[in-house]
Amino acid sequence: MAIHPIEFRYGTPEMKRIWEQENKQQRMLDIESALAQAEGELGIIPKEYADEIKAKASIEYVTLERVSEIEAETKHDIASLSKGLSEVCEGEAGEYVHFGATSNDIVDSSNSLLLKDSIEVLEEKIERLTKIILKLADENKTKVCIGRTHGQHALPTTYGMKFAIWADELHRQYDRLQHAKDNVCLGMMDGAVGTTAALGTQGWEVHKKVSEILGLKPAPITNQVLQRDNHVEFIATLANIATTLSKIALEVRNLQRTEIQELGEYFDPEKQVGSSTMPHKMNPITAERICGVARIVKSYVNAAMENNPLWHERDLTNSSCERIMFPEACILTDYILNLTIKLMNNLIFYDENIERNLNFTNGLIMAERLMAELTRAGMGKQTAYGVARKNAIKANKEKLLLADLILEDPDASQFLSKEDVERIMDPHTYIGSAPIIVDEILEASKDWF
Repeated sequence: MAIHPIEFRYGTPEMKRIWEQENKQQRMLDIESALAQAEGELGIIPKEYADEIKAKASIEYVTLERVSEIEAETKHDIASLSKGLSEVCEGEAGEYVHFGATSNDIVDSSNSLLLKDSIEVLEEKIERLTKIILKLADENKTKVCIGRTHGQHALPTTYGMKFAIWADELHRQYDRLQHAKDNVCLGMMDGAVGTTAALGTQGWEVHKKVSEILGLKPAPITNQVLQRDNHVEFIATLANIATTLSKIALEVRNLQRTEIQELGEYFDPEKQVGSSTMPHKMNPITAERICGVARIVKSYVNAAMENNPLWHERDLTNSSCERIMFPEACILTDYILNLTIKLMNNLIFYDENIERNLNFTNGLIMAERLMAELTRAGMGKQTAYGVARKNAIKANKEKLLLADLILEDPDASQFLSKEDVERIMDPHTYIGSAPIIVDEILEASKDWF
């Protein structure tokens, strides 16, 4: 019976396949095969034995069931794997399986392959999501809306700005993932304390040859493990990506509030149910799930950091943690990337509400512009600020139009005509360089991927 929600609720088939036990075992067998190939090429073991080990290093021959049977007796996963591979090799080839390696050579190098495969899935989805959001930025470049700071109406902005900010951030997250990939996807074949002593004078050459066969960069130095500061960077990068996805989803959730309802996620009225008791509910469940799962991904950062300081050349405290952390962090990050793609592809805009909210404060949001225009017209800036503030407070308190109060104000009316005030109070014409900024992001994005 399934227990963990990843088994039946969260995750995509493409990412789950990477971390399924069958694939994990195959990746470890790939390391055993690469070790044998390197040793065969360098004349450390007979070439025909290396070829036989390579031919049998497959879960077709070394089954999960058999390795599990051996592990039940040995209580050691890698010793069981190497014995299982030895058993299926013909002749004397089985005697040379795992020669010169320690268990973590297999574990860490295979994890590097699994992480590399996972990163490739994440890269494609970050790129896809970024392009969707760039398209939204372009389409909504001049869609004026109210900007909010501290939850309060501030100044006009555009939806193009909102989307372009997210796209720019996702591009940085993509770059961070590339950097983490370069550091975390390393190969090692260095023996019990990193000296390659069991392989004699050819040990370091074997280390490099194995990495070459696997398509990994060879680690420059190890003890019994690849150093976990690189894994901290990787997990922290996934957590950082999760913060961006959570930021996007949180904004959608807030803008879908009943009182605001400027945009929201798609809701299928024919099939979807918002509440088991309230028939009218249309909840932002996709965005809420993104925010909730993102918290789990972010929580792994502390665990990753705890895995870096180990006793001496290493202890085993990182191992059990990483068996959980690596697959879950990759699967859940990929999952909320998928959800965010779905969310952005199906956004609903409520243009009437966007316009209503833009004018909700009876012109208070144009107080900054009034101050600036009074200053340009010859009033001192500090005086202009005081005039705008005095009238804004009165307009807010008495529910009056700010424009009317400015026209009645003897100080302001010396500098601004009725036509001036009408022009100043139009929020659609107070978006500054927003279209230019978005255009520059769109132009720069042509070189992002």
